[in-house]
Amino acid sequence: MVYNAERLSVVLFFLFSTLMIGQNAMDELQPGRHQNLLFEELATTWDEAIPLGNGMLGALIWEKEGKLRFSLDRADLWDLRPTANLDHKNWNFKWVIDRWKNNKYGEVQQMFDLPYDRDPGPSKIPAGALTFDIQSEVKRVELFLKQGLCEVEWTNGMTLETFVHASKQEGWFKFSNIKGTVLPELIPPPYNVDSSSGEDNPVTGQDLRRLGYPKGVLHKENNFISYTQEGWNGFTYRINVQWKLEGDVLTGIWNIQVIKTNTDDHLPAAQPSEQISADSYNKGLNIHKNWWLDYWEQCSINIPDSILMKQWYLEQYKFGAASGNGAPPISLQAVWTADNGKLPPWKGDFHNDLNTQLSYWPAYSANKLGQSMGFIDWLEKNKPVFEAYTKQYFQTNGINVPGVSTFAGSPMGGWIQYSFGPTVSAWIAHHYYLQWRYSMDRTFLSEKAYPWLEKVAIYLKEVSLLDEKGIRKLPLSSSPEIFNNSPKAWFSTMTNFDLGLVKWLFSKTAELATELDKPEEAIKWQKMGREWGELDVDRSSGLTFAKDFPYDASHRHFSHLVAFHPLGLVDVSNGEKDKQIIQNTINTLDKYGSSQYCGYSFAWLGNVKARNFDGTGAAKALRIFAEHFCLKNSFHANGDQSKLGYSTFTYRPFTLEGNFAFAAGVQEMLLQSHAGFIHLFPAIPSDWKQVSFRQMRTEGAFLVSANRVNGKVAKVQIEATVSGVLNIKNPFEQHPFKSSIPYIKEGEMLVFNLSKGDILTLSQ
Repeated sequence: MVYNAERLSVVLFFLFSTLMIGQNAMDELQPGRHQNLLFEELATTWDEAIPLGNGMLGALIWEKEGKLRFSLDRADLWDLRPTANLDHKNWNFKWVIDRWKNNKYGEVQQMFDLPYDRDPGPSKIPAGALTFDIQSEVKRVELFLKQGLCEVEWTNGMTLETFVHASKQEGWFKFSNIKGTVLPELIPPPYNVDSSSGEDNPVTGQDLRRLGYPKGVLHKENNFISYTQEGWNGFTYRINVQWKLEGDVLTGIWNIQVIKTNTDDHLPAAQPSEQISADSYNKGLNIHKNWWLDYWEQCSINIPDSILMKQWYLEQYKFGAASGNGAPPISLQAVWTADNGKLPPWKGDFHNDLNTQLSYWPAYSANKLGQSMGFIDWLEKNKPVFEAYTKQYFQTNGINVPGVSTFAGSPMGGWIQYSFGPTVSAWIAHHYYLQWRYSMDRTFLSEKAYPWLEKVAIYLKEVSLLDEKGIRKLPLSSSPEIFNNSPKAWFSTMTNFDLGLVKWLFSKTAELATELDKPEEAIKWQKMGREWGELDVDRSSGLTFAKDFPYDASHRHFSHLVAFHPLGLVDVSNGEKDKQIIQNTINTLDKYGSSQYCGYSFAWLGNVKARNFDGTGAAKALRIFAEHFCLKNSFHANGDQSKLGYSTFTYRPFTLEGNFAFAAGVQEMLLQSHAGFIHLFPAIPSDWKQVSFRQMRTEGAFLVSANRVNGKVAKVQIEATVSGVLNIKNPFEQHPFKSSIPYIKEGEMLVFNLSKGDILTLSQ
């Protein structure tokens, strides 16, 4: 790998710094082997399997009925049948408001909520599985994070290497030192066979047979197998597997092709075209490994809590395996759809009322802007769908996004306070804003970020009402998922959830208009933002759900405090008033406890406490998540798997947002920049004496590397990827330090004018 001189200086600095504090330099730059998943046996359930993926393709490696099993998946395998009743003449917000006001809300629930629970589609669907009959006992199963590679070793000396190619739509496997006959068998999903068990509902998954698919076609010839499955409305996909046996080595390749969509049939159908050999396998593996080496070089951390550090690296691995590569955004299970004879939990959909948002939280400060653009690209592609939905349901111009949507962006229904939530697009706008602030890409700002925020602002203006006092509000407001799906879940006054998102949206739309030299538009959006009311705050308990609705019982959602985290409208940097509001709000969360938390609640709590500079509290919440709400392969399972009372939820539907919110929480402990300045190590527990990170990214597009030795910051290196003003809170406090570039001191702040490519070094 070739380094320029500046990048080489950063790397050499961190090699030196890490050696100074007695740690392995390579562990600082890459995940070490002690971060790998390592087991003495294969998992026997799909949700504890070894996960492999590249954003579009995925595989789970486990054992079923005594056979090695690869559960295969592709992100765009979707049953896109229309959601029932969404073409009804009464499907609009005004009708919902009328039914709610007239105490006839049951009609709404029957019309628009029930189909999500009742009907099997639309839904993400599984592809199928590969199995191998290995007549030997497993000795070792290992996922190498550094290479995105799974190895299995048997007691008879046989080994398997397998990976999903990081940049090509194919998976590879290689068995070495084969004993006996080892050949792949392709297993279709049980669309026509009874193989499911247990409950049948959206959480545990509905039986695949309910989709009503015709029987698929299994084709075999020589060293090739294919399986072709037709789904709803002619949608058809095909799995292809081919292999070659050379001595005691079996090398194989698989792919999944969409050969007909619901609307056309121009996509080609073909088996893998690779010429399979040891050379082709090694060539593919080298390209794959290099992709992962580049990925890990983007950011690394070293913290003394081995549980949090290992979980962070596992989350970064899953984030790389579940995003990018031209794939749609990270859905509830991404490329690891359930392989249990059922549809995935909650139909594997895109929950844009929380889950997609939390899934992308770690992308920005972990310097993964290429991965996060997958979310933006999908939103841009489906803009016409979202605008049509907004026009039909809300009867306005502008743009809103369904809170629960399909791969194609269409609404799916469910609890409509959230699945048709009125501020979904405002929360999604936060990701456009972060993509701009962390990249400072002016083309992105002018062509994507500002147009999105502007369209959301237009929609919010038109959907809102102006009361007799000149205060603007939504006709109905909600706060996920307070009062669940009852009529009480709608508020006639603005909730802090909706109001925080609305006030943030108008403020940032004005900010971006100013950045683009559009002063008249900036003034317009500023004025509009002032027309909305103020957040409701209780003097003793802090932020409430809404006026007269305090937080007075444990709840899985922290929707009432989005104005604090992640939006930063209320922030400790604003002064004592905000500090007290934040502390009271967190004290109230702690007072009522975690009995109704899901796993992601602890991950979010870790972020909240880190944003409040409580390192000990943040680490505790994140450790509870890692140790009690994750399965052995690190998948977030929603309920308390330890059954030790951290939550009354003890079920195990697997979703990913908690995993990625966890990673963001660790990053919040190490570095913050949301308040307009860089704050190093803002939430470090007092017993974390040796801490370091490399190449974390901040707002303003600065790349920061720093280490802390014996509880004190020793050295900082910052690269300016664009020209700009850098404000950093003095990390050395009152101690003397050296700076490689002149600065101005303003109170606690050090202010630097940096040009693109400048490398700033601060040291004691």
